[in-house]
Amino acid sequence: MKTRFAPSPTGLLHIGNIRTALICYLYAKKSRGELLLRIDDTDTQRSKAEYADKIQEDLKWLGLNWDEIAFQSKRFDKYDAAVEKLKADGRLYACYESAEELDVKRKMQLSRGLPPIYDRAGLKLTADEIAKFEAEGKTPHWRFKMADGAIAWEDEVRGSTKFETKNLSDPILIRENGAYTYMLPSTVDDIEFEITHVLRGEDHVSNTAIQIQLFEALGGDVPKFAHTAMVKSKEGKLSKRTGSAGVGELCDDKILPMAVNSFLAKVGTSDSIELRPTLDDLVAEFDINKFGRAPTIYTIDDILRLNVKALHELSFEDAKPYFAGLKLTDVKHDFWLAVRPNLENIDELYEWWTICNGSVKPIIDDADFAAKAAELLPDGEWDETTWKSWADAVKEKTGRKGKELFMPLRKAITGMEHGPELKVLLPLIGREKVLERLGRA
Repeated sequence: MKTRFAPSPTGLLHIGNIRTALICYLYAKKSRGELLLRIDDTDTQRSKAEYADKIQEDLKWLGLNWDEIAFQSKRFDKYDAAVEKLKADGRLYACYESAEELDVKRKMQLSRGLPPIYDRAGLKLTADEIAKFEAEGKTPHWRFKMADGAIAWEDEVRGSTKFETKNLSDPILIRENGAYTYMLPSTVDDIEFEITHVLRGEDHVSNTAIQIQLFEALGGDVPKFAHTAMVKSKEGKLSKRTGSAGVGELCDDKILPMAVNSFLAKVGTSDSIELRPTLDDLVAEFDINKFGRAPTIYTIDDILRLNVKALHELSFEDAKPYFAGLKLTDVKHDFWLAVRPNLENIDELYEWWTICNGSVKPIIDDADFAAKAAELLPDGEWDETTWKSWADAVKEKTGRKGKELFMPLRKAITGMEHGPELKVLLPLIGREKVLERLGRA
């Protein structure tokens, strides 16, 4: 079994692209197969090397490693050979209409209540007409001649799927400027790399109908297909051009990879959307038959909810790169375990680091109470028992208890009304800093 993820480096990956990549990865791993990363860079004007590099960087950040990589820009000889075969077999023909002329034809057909299907005028051209166009300097675009009849396949998500070729235009495989469209290079590569399963978005369904005939015309085995429902933002369809839900943005915002993976692997399926610790867990639960056909609405809040859970389970070793990103040095394991349960995002770590190791502007509601509490601070080495013994002494001295006791102390010591338990914070802050903050009363 072998599948492929085939992004075009004409922009940055968004959530919809990553969902497709993740599904391809999980399918390959569950089937003990291989994943090809194919960079579809035949559009030499819009494709950029920096986008190709960023695509690979984003996939690695998510842990979606591939077994093989290919660049279409290095395989034009393969596509040229396929063109010659299709021409020789009478399946590729030249057309000389301009974009404007084709648009007029479509509008006329629609005005008459007809489907806007290409009329195959290119097939009716005489040798003299072709010579005249060439003498005028016109260059043709080339269309694939679809065979009559129905095209049907059993889709692993959509179920039985069928297209009548009478409702499809002969697709353009080569533009006037000689550039290949998506159809031919993709089919040639699927054949050459022996792709057995093609998993992609539902927006490619009509492409699949065309490509099935291309597979057959080129003598290749037709792979199995699965078309997943689209992921949409509340504003509409996601796209690289609008930059919506960019993976780079999630990384910059320090969203953890497994929060993204857990959401995208489960959204649109019958499984609950909950955090899974590792990609292996997602592989174990993966089943393409769990995916429904309804479009999925995406919001960042869906991922943020999982991100909090992922952050609370993040190990000390895995958190170290984030320490470096926040320019925090000498972070100790006990500090991480103390503050981790209260983090909503990783940037809050810097705030708690400052509270424990830097200066804080204490909030003093009652100077007399703070002064009395300072007098009762225990001496010696502090540990997690220190808070209880100190709080008991302050309670006995002042008569305060509950929130009236601990909240003024928390605000004075940390400058915050929330956070980790004081029993774990006190040993991290230390007696000297606590005394100094209470002493400001």
